[in-house]
Amino acid sequence: MLNEQTIRVIQSTAPLLESKGTAVTKRFYEILFAEHPELLNVFNHANQKQGRQQTALANAVYAAAVHIDNLAAILPVVKQIGHKHRSLGVKPEHYPIVGRTLLTAMREVLGEAATDEVLQAWETAYGIIADAFIGVEAEMYAQAERQAGGWEGFRAFRVDRKQKESSVITSFYLVPVDGGAIASFEPGQYVSVKPEMPGETYTHIRQYSLSDAPGKPYYRISVKREDGAPDCPAGKVSVFLHEHVSEGYTLWLTAPAGDFTLDTSDPRPVVLLSGGVGLTPLLSMLKTLGETAPDRQVTFIHAALNGETHAMRAEVEELARRYSGFSYRFCYQSPTAADQAERTFHKEGYIDLEWLQSVVPSPDAAFYFCGPVPFMKTVNRVLQAWGVRKEDARYEFFGPAGSLEEAGEPTAQAHR
Repeated sequence: MLNEQTIRVIQSTAPLLESKGTAVTKRFYEILFAEHPELLNVFNHANQKQGRQQTALANAVYAAAVHIDNLAAILPVVKQIGHKHRSLGVKPEHYPIVGRTLLTAMREVLGEAATDEVLQAWETAYGIIADAFIGVEAEMYAQAERQAGGWEGFRAFRVDRKQKESSVITSFYLVPVDGGAIASFEPGQYVSVKPEMPGETYTHIRQYSLSDAPGKPYYRISVKREDGAPDCPAGKVSVFLHEHVSEGYTLWLTAPAGDFTLDTSDPRPVVLLSGGVGLTPLLSMLKTLGETAPDRQVTFIHAALNGETHAMRAEVEELARRYSGFSYRFCYQSPTAADQAERTFHKEGYIDLEWLQSVVPSPDAAFYFCGPVPFMKTVNRVLQAWGVRKEDARYEFFGPAGSLEEAGEPTAQAHR
């Protein structure tokens, strides 16, 4: 437990961390990788280059400062990050390294504001927060290993089937090399994938949502090829998977993880909204609902650039034919001439409130959404305007945590 003086000191640093938090975390990662380059085997290098990881950590540190008198308030975030850490192989011995490096970065960036009292308070607070992470993750490691078909660390899987789903998305069906059983998972969860890439100094681990329902003898991941842009590097792993990984190739996986999952106990209608490759966790949810609750009212809405980039369309249409409670709508930002001629979509442009109200009967439903950040910001704004309760709107980032609020204020909301 923290005493009141320590709490006051930590809270007094919140405004400073709100303004300088990203500078602190940028310096933190510079020091961390200079002193411990082996940790580059764990971190996503692209997220580092884009500054997403630095921003996510700054938001987390700020949230800790704000809620330091009630750490239970950030427990959901601890669990959420814990899933990522377990999936990546973060261990207890990493936490002291992180703590020392964070204090060094604070001292350098905050200057005179980083008094001995402030640094001592943060050292004490960090110890308590680290213990919370270690405890949560220890249970996650144990659960991943002891569950039926579970395992510890990375396990070898063979690409049993590779299937092109669209001009940019390809699915990989993965089966264990050892021929044993595989762990079940909750629809919406992901696996960490580690390919062996020739010529690379460090290993590269990426997390991909499982895009099929649980209970199959394989895992399916559906990967978008990220070719990059002037302000965004190409996806090293996604390009490698598309170009060099064929049937028979071995990939290394950790057991499924993640807390963006379908609440199967909620009997209300479900609305699934996806953008681009964000459909992968939602398709797993959709297929699970078909197998477990075929009469439940479900609306699946998918936004894509056009029909060429639209993946797994036939799977969704087949589910709608099979289950009377399901309906779907497709929204194309820039439909092709063929899309226009064949009318393969229901709306051109972007999802808006008026259109959503025309296809979803009521805001009293369970909403799940995932996709590019601009898409998620639009959906979040539309749902807020309709009066959907915050607890009824669940979403997940593909990558480090960010904010969907227009003002961009720091948030403790979730990841991937």
